[in-house]
Amino acid sequence: MMNSNIIESKESVEEQGARNANEIELTRIRLMRAFVESQDPSSKDVDDLMIRRFLRARDLDMEKASSLFLKYLKWRRTFVPNGSISASELPHEIAQNKMFLQGFDKKGRPIAVVFGARHFQSEGGIEEFKRFVVLGLDKLCSRMPPGQEKFVFIGDLQGWGYSNSDVRGCLGALSILQILFVDNKRIKSTLLEEIDESQLPEIFGGQLPLVPVQDS
Repeated sequence: MMNSNIIESKESVEEQGARNANEIELTRIRLMRAFVESQDPSSKDVDDLMIRRFLRARDLDMEKASSLFLKYLKWRRTFVPNGSISASELPHEIAQNKMFLQGFDKKGRPIAVVFGARHFQSEGGIEEFKRFVVLGLDKLCSRMPPGQEKFVFIGDLQGWGYSNSDVRGCLGALSILQILFVDNKRIKSTLLEEIDESQLPEIFGGQLPLVPVQDS
């Protein structure tokens, strides 16, 4: 009986702690929203989940999160003035057929597949490549279920060589997103730890055909 009471007491403390943390987060979301809307009226078009992402990225530090968020809005207006990027704007990058979107892992995170050996410096230059990265990220984010804040990249480096070593392109991508590619000979069994076979691309032993990013 005593052990049962101890367990119940521990669960009660943990539940209370979770509720308190949630209340703190909600309060900071409201306060941050009020501040950023006073600085940039376009903030009103952003939902609370977006505000929460920036807060969590800065450990709920409102000052740092607000600064980062306002910089993001300014960058977005400059880099994506029409609100979105069309595949028709990226003919050279799309022609390389190197990025695909499909399926979700066991945690509900959308999956992207990138083939490094298909990437070459294109006539569109670094700016077209960076816009291509943003197109892919926007499509990934649009597929996120409510409450989900992460996605999965599978980087396939088979056949990758010197001609694919686009330093400027890599730096351009890393300026937007840091991606970690893992080389693993047991690729299928490793991926199946996180992704159901029904959601895994056929090329890695799963059941889903590849879907180019422009068609997703």
